[in-house]
Amino acid sequence: MQGFDRELFAGRRIVVTGAGRGIGAAVARAFLACGGRVVAHAGRSLEHAEKDLLAGMAAAERERLTLLVEDLSDPGGGERLAEAVLAASGGLIDVLVNNAGTMGGRVAAEAIDAAQYDAVLDLNIRQVVALTSGLLPALKTGREPAIVNTSSISARIGGSPGSSLYSASKAFVSTWTRALARELAPDGIRVNAVSPGTIMTDFHRRYSTKEKLDATAASIPMKRLGTAEDCAPAYLFLASALLSGYITGQVIEVNGGQFMA
Repeated sequence: MQGFDRELFAGRRIVVTGAGRGIGAAVARAFLACGGRVVAHAGRSLEHAEKDLLAGMAAAERERLTLLVEDLSDPGGGERLAEAVLAASGGLIDVLVNNAGTMGGRVAAEAIDAAQYDAVLDLNIRQVVALTSGLLPALKTGREPAIVNTSSISARIGGSPGSSLYSASKAFVSTWTRALARELAPDGIRVNAVSPGTIMTDFHRRYSTKEKLDATAASIPMKRLGTAEDCAPAYLFLASALLSGYITGQVIEVNGGQFMA
């Protein structure tokens, strides 16, 4: 990727979840472009990673990439992924990017059932907490360690109809980010989050109509939807002690002016 400092994360070990496609894939590729060694959770399978993450990747970057698969919607998925990450990284982790998450479909509030509730909260909350808890001992011994979580503009504005569970789960992520930042500061771990706006990835291709997306783009001051590549630099910024060493407990909005805090 052009424009990135190829030595910014040289020698650093980075874990990125939900890296098979979309924002996660762009973030993993950006860390690799900056010299990092990346353990990428590609999702339940390598299906999307072959097309979105690995396509056109230079051999030198591919050598610094380890791919893992795990179903984080399954009970115990976070704990199993933590064990796999530690085995793959030799127990050495400097940066954790918690990006995996889902909406699971638009469901009206009166139609939410236990299965829908569990599906969204298991992936967006329970497994994020479980994975982070499992990796904290390694992060505490890391080099200038940092955690970067993925929240959402929906956490602040409530999302659109049918996304109440998703929006609330991302609000949890934002508040949990601030709580972790306070708790882990004495250990030297900075914790921040990136809050993407409407980003044109498979997520919105699945859950939003073209008419809705066109209307959203027209309402954004920059007059376009975001891309996964628009988001990636914010993760690099928050993960780098050189660039953001005195920043912790913050949620950075990346949305083209769609929402201004």
